[in-house]
Amino acid sequence: MSGLLSNFRNTVIVSFVLALVIIVGYAHSPHGHDASYFQAIFRWLHVMFGILWIGLLYYFNFVQIRVMPQIPAELKPAVSKYIAPEALFWFRWAALATWVMGVILAFSRGYLLEAATLGLAGGYTPGVDMGFTFIGTGMWLATVMFFNVWVFIWPNQKIALGMVEADADAKAKAAKTAMLFSRTNTLLSLPMLATMAMNQTLFG
Repeated sequence: MSGLLSNFRNTVIVSFVLALVIIVGYAHSPHGHDASYFQAIFRWLHVMFGILWIGLLYYFNFVQIRVMPQIPAELKPAVSKYIAPEALFWFRWAALATWVMGVILAFSRGYLLEAATLGLAGGYTPGVDMGFTFIGTGMWLATVMFFNVWVFIWPNQKIALGMVEADADAKAKAAKTAMLFSRTNTLLSLPMLATMAMNQTLFG
């Protein structure tokens, strides 16, 4: 067991295989292989990628950005050259996968247009379309966050981390820009998560 858990790749592979066993098991539910079964798989993928994305967002904001000023200058390259680029790789691709799976899930459940228009598609009925308003708000918040990752955070982090040639002033400016958009995503994350977590329970 120690040999398995000491190898990250093998640990993830075994975890994924165990998840597949459970997923196949759910095919024996009353829904069988109908649309609900595949929607459940889409939801699992959406949540899995979302945990990775938001988990790394919180790592950057709760830990790395706050602690970096306290790290001695000679130790900072260990973070900027090794840890940050690796974390940013998983961060940006998890953001993309989360967003894509969210759109697929909404489309497969038939409410993508209603959510995108905040319940206004075809006219708004108070109390009936409220669920679309809430989940649509969450989806738009997540879309802004996804946009921030790829358009502002990642390009500026490449400059700040020296992955793109730039002078010291440009690096400092890029680092601040990346930080501000990362903090923006942190600010938006809790209301976004509230809609995602509560909507399924209250509106199904």
